Amino acid sequence: MARPLRIEFAGATYHIMARGNQGRAIFDDDRDRQRFLETLGEACDKTGWRIHAYVLMGNHYHLLIETPEANLVAGMKWLQGTYTQRYNGRHRVFGHLFQGRYKAVPVDGASAGYLETVSTYIHLNPARAGLIEIGQEKLKGYRWSSYPWYLSWPGRGPAWLERGRVMEGLRLKPEDRRGYEACLEGRALEIGLKTGRVELEEQWKALRRGWYVGGDGFAARLRDQIERVVRGCRRESHSGGAVRAHGEQAAERLLQRGLASLGLAKAALARLPKLSVEKVALGGWLRERTTVSLRWVSARLGMGHYTNASRSPRRMNPGGFRKFQKIRSKLDLVDANEN
Repeated sequence: MARPLRIEFAGATYHIMARGNQGRAIFDDDRDRQRFLETLGEACDKTGWRIHAYVLMGNHYHLLIETPEANLVAGMKWLQGTYTQRYNGRHRVFGHLFQGRYKAVPVDGASAGYLETVSTYIHLNPARAGLIEIGQEKLKGYRWSSYPWYLSWPGRGPAWLERGRVMEGLRLKPEDRRGYEACLEGRALEIGLKTGRVELEEQWKALRRGWYVGGDGFAARLRDQIERVVRGCRRESHSGGAVRAHGEQAAERLLQRGLASLGLAKAALARLPKLSVEKVALGGWLRERTTVSLRWVSARLGMGHYTNASRSPRRMNPGGFRKFQKIRSKLDLVDANEN
């Protein structure tokens, strides 16, 4: 089965989320939660990780991790494996504790706004999940989050928790605890209002569904990293949004080379019929050499319904099929190793 692609490089930052197997709890009580934080601290000692935010929920957790070294995979394997052993040993159970692979979304920690957006999302999870009574209880009353540590004096809290960069991104000094509290408690109250919750959920939609958190320049740098990771791998080895983005980028480059080999400009391609010989030939050629979907090929070539991108040239009349073969011969001369 294809697995989500892991992008590792020194200095990378990630939003990590992992759920319990079949949606079951990964923390039965506060002792489990404390043991997880102790295990996380050990993982940070081993890897050099810096944690910018965390929250432990009933059946899942969120972390905002910075990895000074390119060691996310090794560190997460140790963290989840060790906690699973400790959980199973304490509760006298066996088997998988976590559901599949954890989700790791790269975050642009160097540009303003992104680190703070993810940390705020993480800290507001108890309010979103209804674990505090909004308007009656303070968000800081939820113990199993890094948020209460943000409100403590500098120097207190876990040594592996880094609060300065998030505070700096919000233009707050490390000692400006009340400023951060006002910001987060205000956001929690917004969640209690229907209009506020809808607005916040819309802002966070891309954060939950996307394969990265950052701007276009950050995405381009990630694609360069992806290029090095997937080069030489089998196409089915990885899955997920990062791989789809890489496949579409590769297909776009290949398409431009294919059009050049046929002497076709974009405008000329757009004027051709949906099932022209040129479009059918280009569509089949792209699908053989990249991971893009029929929908992407159909939309990019202007072929109408996505099933047209899988049209067989054998259905053409003899004259059309001969023309198709000539076009494919030209396309096959294009070096597709770039993908």
